[in-house]
Amino acid sequence: MTKVAVMGGGAWATACAQVLADAGNEVTLWARDKEVVADINDNHFNSKFHPRIKLSTRISATSDANIALKNTEMVFLAIPAQNLRENLIEWKSAFSPTVIFVSLIKGIENSSLMRISEVVMDVMNCSANRVAVVSGPNLAGEIIHRQPTATTIACSDEDVAADVANVLLTNYFRAFWTTDVIGTEFAGSVKNIVAIANGIAVGLGLGENTQSALITRGLAEMIRLGVVMGAKTETFLGLAGIGDLIATTQSPLSRNRSFGEALGQGLNMQDAQVKAHGTVEGAKSIAPLVAIAKSHDLEMPIASQVLRIIQDGDDPHDVMSALLDQPITAEHE
Repeated sequence: MTKVAVMGGGAWATACAQVLADAGNEVTLWARDKEVVADINDNHFNSKFHPRIKLSTRISATSDANIALKNTEMVFLAIPAQNLRENLIEWKSAFSPTVIFVSLIKGIENSSLMRISEVVMDVMNCSANRVAVVSGPNLAGEIIHRQPTATTIACSDEDVAADVANVLLTNYFRAFWTTDVIGTEFAGSVKNIVAIANGIAVGLGLGENTQSALITRGLAEMIRLGVVMGAKTETFLGLAGIGDLIATTQSPLSRNRSFGEALGQGLNMQDAQVKAHGTVEGAKSIAPLVAIAKSHDLEMPIASQVLRIIQDGDDPHDVMSALLDQPITAEHE
């Protein structure tokens, strides 16, 4: 049994806490929302995010980070990407000097253009072998019902990656490990943007041909960016890449797809965010990802066009037309 903390009280944080509890670990979930904390401790529910789903009695909750992190062997980070740095600074003194950080976050820090693992190492001044990331087709709304799925655990130290995979192992949740942290993180970030684009297409009433083309060309963008940053191509053909891409672009449970669909239907940014029922990491990571690509002379047509809607408020109809008005090139150029 491993003592773990899950920092975050949202849908994915709660689903991951359930997996960790079912795997036999001692789990403490931290949340700022005291109503969520009370609901978990008193009723074994997180009614705000998973109504009618009873949680494991192995999960306890607290709004005190010092209590959550005390003597913790692994800490699973499940808070918005743009809030991570300030929270880590706030919690820094509470972490054990040997704790393993596991990121459940899929995004890029706007201010620094850092990946999440880089933010953790920067703030905590720790080595890469103490930071792992999780990415795969892991829709919280299905995992909380204990529907079978798999994921990728990435860490530069394969022994640490394997340890994290074992901590998460249940009869419905299977983790595979890799040392390609760069590929795993870029896959998790870019697929959210493709999901927004696909949602826009759905909101515009476009069909399977359009969606299939967007998903396939989105995968190409993901691979091009990842490889130039030092990732392995095969990572994008696995669970963290195409596996997560399929789930996020196709499922109505995906916040990024739901957000895009609302934009395609003509809703403004604020109303689309409400419809998504949670943080839309893709919307916040588009600008830094496009900036990273430009710094390496890479074109990301889908991301760039979605950015026009998010940042400039352009009409989704015009943006979708612009995606087709691209130079003709060889498919795998």
